[in-house]
Amino acid sequence: MTTPDIAARRALGACAVLMVGALALTGCGGSANASNDNKGGQDDPKSSAAKVVISAKNGSTGASINTTGVQVSDGRLSDVKMTVAGAGTAVPGEISADGASWKPAEQLERGTKYEIAATAKDADGKAVAAKSLFTTVSKDNSFIGTYTPDNGTTVGVGMPVSFNFDKVISDKKAVQSHITVTSSSGQKVAGHWFGTQRLDFRPQEYWKAGSKVTMKIDLDGVEGANGVYGVQQKTVTFTIGRSQVSTVDVNTQTMTVVRDGRTVKSVPISAGSSEFSTYNGQMVISEKFKQVRMDSRTVDLANAYDIKDVPNAMRLTTSGTFIHGNYWYNKGNPPFGNQGTSHGCVGLQDVKGAQGDTPAKSFYDSSMVGDVVIVKNSPDKQVSPDNGFSDWNMSWSAWLAGSAA
Repeated sequence: MTTPDIAARRALGACAVLMVGALALTGCGGSANASNDNKGGQDDPKSSAAKVVISAKNGSTGASINTTGVQVSDGRLSDVKMTVAGAGTAVPGEISADGASWKPAEQLERGTKYEIAATAKDADGKAVAAKSLFTTVSKDNSFIGTYTPDNGTTVGVGMPVSFNFDKVISDKKAVQSHITVTSSSGQKVAGHWFGTQRLDFRPQEYWKAGSKVTMKIDLDGVEGANGVYGVQQKTVTFTIGRSQVSTVDVNTQTMTVVRDGRTVKSVPISAGSSEFSTYNGQMVISEKFKQVRMDSRTVDLANAYDIKDVPNAMRLTTSGTFIHGNYWYNKGNPPFGNQGTSHGCVGLQDVKGAQGDTPAKSFYDSSMVGDVVIVKNSPDKQVSPDNGFSDWNMSWSAWLAGSAA
């Protein structure tokens, strides 16, 4: 999943930028129109028919990190220089083929002072110059949503679109209305808020296998809370892979794997013990680790265990439920298919080092992030919808009730 810093920098990276045409004015900036004062602007506009507009107004303190740039009418840009004010560091950019606009090659940094100096010529060769000194929106006055899935990935049918915002969102409607999620399958997709900082999107049923999902984020300049503006503007697309839904039956200590509607295997497992039972409900694989350390102290179980190399581990909940390999089981009395012995995870037979031809490795290799694992007949409660990506445990009516759109 994408971290806040990575999410911010991807707006002009691998993800397609929404604003590819005319450079829009920032919601809290303005434009540096023709001006003859000494504070910046266009020099002697009467001497040339060309008119230069810098989208970030001279002296502004909330300029966009996405859409700041230069445009010219009745002329062509001949030179544009953008630098980090004070440091003098050049910001690379490119004049368009028709000479009508210029934009930075990379997304700008938040809370940074920049200077743009631009020169253009009209049809008679008369030059005109414009400049602007401005500061981009600060981190304190902006918000970013860490989102998943990433652009270009392929995920299982249970993977919701999930945003975690780094600021409390008070105007949920404004934020949600500037994020649209659509599927090539034609499934209706709706958003649901978990609290004030998490917004998920999903259809009523699992995504259709093989479909393409497009997420359009148009949050640049959107006021999510008083004086706090969004900065992200991008399009993200990902693919839904084959369908795999695996059902763990605690009564029989077995897991049935169904792929594309066909049962492909039944696997003996060992779920949670009577003291540490496994959650019931629909859970989604959110992370995969060939080997990972599991320390009981991180899940408030004191010193119950500390295993540094748990093999073939896949996360099911934020609270610490995994489906993983188990090599430390009692070899004289294997629990798989017989009894629950874990601290709430679902264990499969494995060997130390995660390299053997084992049930755990086979399941790990055939699984992807976004696959669904359902647990039934456990004495425990149903997993909370916001514990990991367990969104599917909420009815469609309840899901829609949590939408701000």
